[in-house]
Formats: sequence, structure tokens, C-alpha cells
Amino acid sequence: MPDQRTVFFVSDRTGITAEALGNSLLSQFDGFSFRRVTLPFVDSAEAVDRVLAQIAEAGKSGRRPIVISSIVDESLSSRIRSCDALVLDFFHTFLLPLEQELGVKSAHAAGRSHGLRDPREYFSRIEAINFTLAHDDGQSVKELSRAQVILIGVSRCGKTPTSLYLGLQCGIRCANFPLTPDDFERDQLPDSVKPHRDRLFGLTIDPERLSAIRQERRPDSRYASLSQCRMEVEAAEQLMRRERIPFLNTSTRSIEEMATTVLRDLKLERHIF
Repeated sequence: MPDQRTVFFVSDRTGITAEALGNSLLSQFDGFSFRRVTLPFVDSAEAVDRVLAQIAEAGKSGRRPIVISSIVDESLSSRIRSCDALVLDFFHTFLLPLEQELGVKSAHAAGRSHGLRDPREYFSRIEAINFTLAHDDGQSVKELSRAQVILIGVSRCGKTPTSLYLGLQCGIRCANFPLTPDDFERDQLPDSVKPHRDRLFGLTIDPERLSAIRQERRPDSRYASLSQCRMEVEAAEQLMRRERIPFLNTSTRSIEEMATTVLRDLKLERHIF
């Protein structure tokens, strides 16, 4: 059995920063099972008391807990650091060197990472999400010229989750269109995306992986058969190569990796909210 350790992500706001940075660190260690506990909105002495009690309870297992904290308030974070656990305090670790380098004191204000700083950024993000939802799976071609990227690929290759990530996390107006057997018979791109070739990006997938995914959706169907998947993937890749559309194999990549590759290759700017 792998060694299990309890990891607390403690934050005075949403905990997203602590989770993102903490999970990146934990991913480097094989042979461990991590029980992750996120404790957001720890912004008062009473909330700290509750957190310390949970940490102490976890420590009774005999395995020292790990605490990853992004609490800005020093009076609160110092109490967290005093508990019987390995505490990684991101602000305590990085703010002092930055203050020394920049020659000024930091604001020590909670919520700067994920707070609503500029209403225009908020509405831009909502617009990107709404656009992406409206243009999922080719369901709308209205205002397609406003898309910053249009993902194409066979059914179930990862277009929708990648589009949603680009819209929600990056503020990118993303549309996606399926490549279907009809397109392969015509040996052409869908007519609606032809005028926007400079914004096309293709996703492909290993046929075996695609077949397994489609079996979950339509078991034992022609749609899910390995022969059909091989035909579609081969035809899609040939089409994208001929049309000089950059494409990426999604079989072993995370959504975050796929989205980052799209941003890099199309030179799109990720919006930070």
C-alpha cells in the first residue's frame, strides 16, 4: 500500500492558487497517496482555530500532515506555521525577497489573485465563456469571425473540454467543429470554417483510445468500432496536413497541456483574471 499523507490547502480566499502550486509540487513524488483537503476563506482567528484543529486531528494518524498555505495576513499565517506539520507558506517564502528586490512593502491584501479588480476583465471573461458555449460542436456559425481559435477534429477527440478550458480559464473566444464522414467523402473542410483558416487548430487522437471513449457513449456500435475510428483519424490527419492546419494528438495530454499548446502555437495571449 502506498504511504498516505494528508495535505491541507489553506487559503484566505478560494484556495485555487494553493491547489495549483501545491499539486504541481506533489505530482513530483511517486509512491505516495495524498488525501487532499482544501480549506478556503480562512480569514479570521476563529477560522484559523478550526483549521488548526483539523490539522491536529489528521496528525493523530502518526503521519505528519502537510500544509500548503496562501494566507496573506501575517498574524494568521504565523499561527498556521506554528502547527505540528510541514508548512509551505507561499507568501511568507516569496514576498520578503520580492519586497527586498523592489524596495517596497507589499500590499498584504487578500484576494488579489482571484478578486474582481477590473469589471471589464470580468465581462470579457463572461463573453468568452458564452461565445464558447454557443459555438460548441458546430451548433452555431453566427459571428464565427469573432472566434480567436476554432478547434477541429473527429467526434470525441477532446474538442469540447479544451474549448471550455480556453474560454473559462484563459478568456479565449473558442469555437469547435467536428470533422465528419461527410467531410471526408468530400475531402474538404466544413464550408463554415473555410473562411477562417488562419484560426483553425486541429486535435487528433490514437484510434484505440478513441474507440474506447466512444464505446462508453455508444457500446458495440459502428461509430465506436476500431475500424471506423482508424478510418476517421487517418482521414482527418490527411486533411489537416494537406490544408496545413497545425494539430495535436490528445491521447496522453491533459486539457491544460492542450490549451497551452494552442495558445503558444497560435500566439494567443492568456488573460489573467
